[in-house]
Amino acid sequence: MDRKEIYASVEIADHEVRFVVGEFYDTRFNILRIERAPITGIQKKKIIDEQNVVNGIISCASKAKEALGYPVERILLALPAVNVARYNKRVHVYPEATSKRIRLGDIQKGLNEAISYKLDDNLELVNVGCIKYITNGITSRKMPIDEASDLLIMDVDLLYADKETIYSYARCIERAGLEILDICLDSYAIAQEAAIFEQTVDKYVILVDLAKQNTTLSLFTHGKLVSCEVLPIGYGEWLDELCENYHFSTNVGYRLLQNTCCFKEEDAKDSIIYIWSENNEQKQITEKQICKSVSKYIRAWIDQINESCKPIVEKGDVRYLITGEGCEIQSIEQLFDGLSAPWQVYVPQTIGARDASLSTCLGLFYSWKEQQDVRKDDRCSCSCVEVERAIQNANYRTSSKDEENGFTKKLKNILLSDR
Repeated sequence: MDRKEIYASVEIADHEVRFVVGEFYDTRFNILRIERAPITGIQKKKIIDEQNVVNGIISCASKAKEALGYPVERILLALPAVNVARYNKRVHVYPEATSKRIRLGDIQKGLNEAISYKLDDNLELVNVGCIKYITNGITSRKMPIDEASDLLIMDVDLLYADKETIYSYARCIERAGLEILDICLDSYAIAQEAAIFEQTVDKYVILVDLAKQNTTLSLFTHGKLVSCEVLPIGYGEWLDELCENYHFSTNVGYRLLQNTCCFKEEDAKDSIIYIWSENNEQKQITEKQICKSVSKYIRAWIDQINESCKPIVEKGDVRYLITGEGCEIQSIEQLFDGLSAPWQVYVPQTIGARDASLSTCLGLFYSWKEQQDVRKDDRCSCSCVEVERAIQNANYRTSSKDEENGFTKKLKNILLSDR
């Protein structure tokens, strides 16, 4: 029986749980299922109602099991980039004296020594970033397997995050009855999905992750995640005046922004784009009214990003890469020219997951897959036996249905019936 490389990733976002199940098949990655569950237990990236979050996770896992026919047992978990600290650890590994050749075991030994380093009691190791291998005076990012050398030097980038936040998120997963396969910073996961590390050999990239409650700025350069900063303003704040003045729910306000064609006040039209009834009175709103209520907040958000990134932009070649759920409001791109450096919006192109809000969940799969060259961990998110049983049951139901009601059965009866 072939091993099924099926994995599930979870992001506990500020207003919903995102649950994605996917499979690596040959050289392709296929989306099997996406589930979302609204939650109210997150505030400023802190869990304030643990049971509410746990219920959201259970809801997603149950729906995925019902759709797929088998349960998800363990998941890849995204963690918010809160109080991120970076440390570079250099370790020396001496290959066996008999062969003088570097083996995978030597690299694993060096990595284990590096990750044992404790930076601070309030921080916990989350990600192993860029690893550089130095053999015979030559530096490379490729593992020097079977290369002859007396000494292997490894420069390992270690990324730490707030311990309290990590444990609170992990506890919700475990209370939901799931095992954690691995954890990863959300900014690091997005970088894997958007191939940011490959783009930063000689330049800076500032990742802008626009969420509902906040915006995370992450700086990448020389193939490394250097720092993260969380701004306490997200697209949800843009909706406050609009929802208050017109008594809209947040969901209605968000959909209106998605469907509004213009956020430039000088170009906005008086065309009616939404009609509703309130207290038996018909009301309506125009594109210009929405633009007037929202555009000033978007411009203030852009100004805040420019101010936060000013020291970096002044250093040289910098560009912004913007993603996150807020990018589903496509018209905001009209105002991005106000950013202090060239910009680009990133939306995943994986079939079945072409949604900017899923960038983190998708990146978790590639982050895990990248580690397998060293870790050789063959665990996946589902039991292979359960998956095979579900496939067999699905095939049986399909064949039974075809035999009983299918066109082929009816055609055979017509052609082969005795006259």
